[in-house]
Formats: sequence, C-alpha cells, structure tokens
Amino acid sequence: MINLGAEHENLDQKVYSILKNMINERKLLPGQKIPQEKLARDLGISRTPLISALKFLEQEKLVESVPRRGFFVRLFSKEEMVDIFELREVLEGLAARRAAAKVTDSQIIELNSYFKHFADQKNISDVKEYAREDRRFHSFVIDVGAKEFLKSILQTTNIISFSYQVLHTEGLVRPPNETIQEHLAVIEAIKKRDSEAAEDLMRQHFKKSLAYLKQEINGAGKKKRK
Repeated sequence: MINLGAEHENLDQKVYSILKNMINERKLLPGQKIPQEKLARDLGISRTPLISALKFLEQEKLVESVPRRGFFVRLFSKEEMVDIFELREVLEGLAARRAAAKVTDSQIIELNSYFKHFADQKNISDVKEYAREDRRFHSFVIDVGAKEFLKSILQTTNIISFSYQVLHTEGLVRPPNETIQEHLAVIEAIKKRDSEAAEDLMRQHFKKSLAYLKQEINGAGKKKRK
C-alpha cells in the first residue's frame, strides 16, 4: 500500500503519475475498468485527487469515461494505432538523431545494456521481458534526445503504443525475432554518434511496423467482404 494521503503537495500530480505508470507497465490493461475504490484505498487517498488524475489522463486520451459505468483504460483500434505510429516515426526519428548528437560516454555504457540478453538468441521466446526492454530502450532515446515539448508528446504516444496493442503480444506490433536487429542497429548508430544513420534506422523501424499494421487492417477488411 502506498500512503499518499499524508502528502498534500501536488497530490493530484502524484496520483496522475502513478496511474500513468500503471498503464505503461500494463498493470491496468486496455479496455479494463479502473477500480477507483480499490485504488483510492491502496494509495491511502480520497476519491477527489483520483478523479482529478483520471480527468487529466482522459484529456491525454489514455482513459475514457463511460456514463454511469466509470473510467476505463482506453482501447485503441488498429486504424488509430497507424496514426500514432506515423507520428512516432517522425518524432522518434528526430529524437534518435538528437540522441546520437548529444549522447555521453556514461549514457553509451547504459545503452550497451539494452537487448544484451537477446542479441545472440536465434528464437526469442520471452516476449514479456523483451517488451519490457523495448519500453526501456525507446524511453532512453526520448530521455536523451527529446527536449521538453517533444518529450511530452512522445511519452504519451509511446504509452499508447506500449500499452494498447493485442494483450498477448505485450504491446509489441511485430515479433521480437523481427525487431531485435533493428534495435541493435539503432543502438550502434547512436553509440557511433552518427545522427543521420540513427534517425534513418529509427524511421525504418517504425515504417516496418506501420506496414505490418496496415497489412492487418487490409486483411481484416478482405475477410469482412467475403
């Protein structure tokens, strides 16, 4: 139990951050009703700051309010996810470019740790752990390469991407075996401080995921017409 009740300063913001992290970490799943009474009890707060935090998250399109039913974690369609990934392609490509230009030696040491466990695996079976590493890596690129305004946009779009895909894929659009080398290539470009390559490789990474999503949409459309 986290007792926030005794901390009055910026309580709404603290609750907002906790809920946002719960969505990002898939502790609250797409389409799930948010258990307000249990959360308020677990956090040691009243419903007032909880409702305030949920309204902030609703403005960010992360949750939705259903009349007479409560708040739910928002479930996005594949068509909506295409829009999100088109945005991420451009903006996270820019973040990768900037990250390569400003990455420090100590940050390169941290960068070396990402996907290290998976690099030599021919068949990656631990999807949950790989998805967690995927989130850590993309968050790293944003933290290093994105300034405040860009960071705010990307943090929200990434939470949508990480949290709202089909449940059994743990937020991944494509299988780990398809994306591991793409991630490692971006890491190498950033380590070499090659800004142009870092942006290009990151954008190619998203283009492939976009093509995958569009193919799924077209396939579903053909099935409906039959």
